[in-house]
Amino acid sequence: MPQKVDTAEGAPAESSGVKSARRAVDLIETFAANDVWLSLSDLHARTGFPRSSLHGLLRTLLEAGWLEADTNTARYRLGVRALICGTAYLDRDAVVPFATEALERIREKTGFTAHFARRNGTEVVYLETRESQRSTHLVSRVGRTLPTHATALGKALLAELTHDEIEALMPASLTALTPNTITTLEALHAECAATRERGYAAEVEEGTLGVRCVAAVIPYRIPGTDAISCSMPISQVSDADAQRVGELLAETTAELGQQLRRAGIR
Repeated sequence: MPQKVDTAEGAPAESSGVKSARRAVDLIETFAANDVWLSLSDLHARTGFPRSSLHGLLRTLLEAGWLEADTNTARYRLGVRALICGTAYLDRDAVVPFATEALERIREKTGFTAHFARRNGTEVVYLETRESQRSTHLVSRVGRTLPTHATALGKALLAELTHDEIEALMPASLTALTPNTITTLEALHAECAATRERGYAAEVEEGTLGVRCVAAVIPYRIPGTDAISCSMPISQVSDADAQRVGELLAETTAELGQQLRRAGIR
């Protein structure tokens, strides 16, 4: 059996390797959470990692293509490798082609932007979008994340959970993205109850000012993990219009769920 070699800090080499891997992942996620170029000092302040460790991690990630550097300012940002691996996730997801077809139909029938997303803990991750030709307010991009409580997509997916499961998952205080965002668990439970009753979730300027959304879960897993939404400028739709779109989404996602189950996709 090979002997473990201790590091300078007295920890086994295997533990040191795991720690370095964890730090590399944390560093990549730090870049993903910030839309600016970051210096070593910036990264030290955000992560608390020793500068000596950061030097090695940055060099390794840069050589592997996960980062790119601005040599004039000694700052870094995510590199093209991050996009390649992110795209590979979508390429290998059997649901995406079916969901994309549904988004196309929804956009054609409504004229508005349609999204396909998946819940990841307390966030929804946007996996595909079909932008409206007349959209002026929305900036949609694959890989974007938003909190579940502030989106119709998130509420639709949270409504799949029980009261106790929501209590265990969500923090007691919910962050407000706009003045209209719900910020209490009591209000969130009420929204989830309303979602279950009408068959789709709704929000008005809770995630983005000037935009209202409706969303419905794709029922092919229990509890549901994926949902489709439609985003609409508030100046262009009435409550009745939003209701019609919500009912269309509920109908479309029900058909999509049946299609996925017939295809053996779980």
